[in-house]
Amino acid sequence: MPAVELTGVRKAFGETKALRDASLNADAGEIHAIVGENGSGKSTLAKIISGIVQADGGAIDVLGTRPRSPADALGHGIATIYQEVLLAEDLPVWENVYAGTDTLWRRTLPTAEKRRIAAETLERLTLERIDPDAAAGTMPLNVKQWIVIARALLRKPRLLIVDESSAALDLEATNRLHKEMLALKQAGTCVLLVTHRIAELVRIADGATVLRDGVTVGRLDRADVTEEKLLGLLAATTGHSARGKRENRVVSTAQRPAIEARGLKLAADAAPIDFKVFPGEIVGLAGLDGAGQTDFIRALAGISPPWAGEVRVWSASTEAQTVSRLCDADRAGITYVSGDRKREGLFPNLSILENFGLALYAGLSGRGGLIDRPALLKAFDREKRRLGIKFGAANDRITTLSGGNQQKVLIARAFALNPKVILLNDPARGVDIGTKQDLYTQLRDFASNGGAVIYLSSEIEEFFHFADRADVFVGKTIFASFDEAEIDEDHLLAAMFGRTGHVDFDEDLVPPGVPVREGVA
Repeated sequence: MPAVELTGVRKAFGETKALRDASLNADAGEIHAIVGENGSGKSTLAKIISGIVQADGGAIDVLGTRPRSPADALGHGIATIYQEVLLAEDLPVWENVYAGTDTLWRRTLPTAEKRRIAAETLERLTLERIDPDAAAGTMPLNVKQWIVIARALLRKPRLLIVDESSAALDLEATNRLHKEMLALKQAGTCVLLVTHRIAELVRIADGATVLRDGVTVGRLDRADVTEEKLLGLLAATTGHSARGKRENRVVSTAQRPAIEARGLKLAADAAPIDFKVFPGEIVGLAGLDGAGQTDFIRALAGISPPWAGEVRVWSASTEAQTVSRLCDADRAGITYVSGDRKREGLFPNLSILENFGLALYAGLSGRGGLIDRPALLKAFDREKRRLGIKFGAANDRITTLSGGNQQKVLIARAFALNPKVILLNDPARGVDIGTKQDLYTQLRDFASNGGAVIYLSSEIEEFFHFADRADVFVGKTIFASFDEAEIDEDHLLAAMFGRTGHVDFDEDLVPPGVPVREGVA
């Protein structure tokens, strides 16, 4: 039975045509993926289905209705988990879980009951106890993501839209989310999954719709949802190859590392870390949530001081610079890019150009503090072409861009600073395959010219044919280190769970008919 039937949907925002001819069909009891590059119209389509945005034209039938508002959509059983984590950060966790639900139920639950259900639901989802009275803003990003997921699940939706909601979750947490989605599917719920994680689609989707520039260019049924066909179709639509390769690597002959950590401890009881990256190297950091990799890269950036130890950056001179604060990192030539662009990267009320140029103003200021605007525009034009940033006008607000293009602006800003060391904290979260390939190419070029790259990712596939070394964190320290030839799923997944060898599939997560290769999670 069809849950969603869209034909010829159109939507424009000013001169920007977000959707030009989009079609989508998905049944009750189906997990259906919506795939495409950044700016292809995926999120706009999701917002039309959830009643946030009204289409300019086309036929729309969602659960027998055409949602006219978010409240209308909720009343018909449509729930959405958005790419951006939407919370009232000063309110307690339990209030965020129940935000908006009182309008759906005739009888409002007592506060004590809401607190209990919120706490129990989050414990089931996160496998840890979350204080329901704690302010939501104090929670780490992955827990914030679970809060909004819990909010959607408690609404018992007939249609659930999941827009890049696994992007803030690690592998194990994503598996738990998949179990929830499969349970909804078994109960007859239609799940629309917007994601750039190709491996995720192959494992869980019953069908897929591919968008390009606001037009539906392909629909795949269950038998055709394979990594090869998806990557092939995306490569055809974006002009990028499915996987990059680490070619023309320049082997560093430097005697000193570009950056090193000595005796770095991330917790009082954690083993100390000794870590070096030489000019020309790309080093990947991996681990499950809370394993220490995020704390480590933030310590390298001077954002969060470690429990003990020191970080040093070497230059061409004999003197090393110690990094203990963000200003130290800036002076030493370290640039940091966060994957949490909403909290740590963007200024939503400023323009695209202003968000790009903020970090450059000091270097472009002349006599009297005036900004050299021609030089700024030249740098902006160079970086936007390098990364393929799509936008209407440079003076438009940054929030007019898709999430992936917002992230491109942050990455462009980092490159424009000409750093010695670039630290990337899950920079490709919510970014399409084409943008990832552009980023890999730019980082390889940066390393080939003597730069050092430290790249944290929640998607281990990002390290294949890209990183020279991958360090896996367990228990707030580096558990295992793999050189380029050893970087594969078996080694990395096993190490993330504190094991050697390989980790088997959780077969409960695999839809019927999907072949499972033994030894790969």
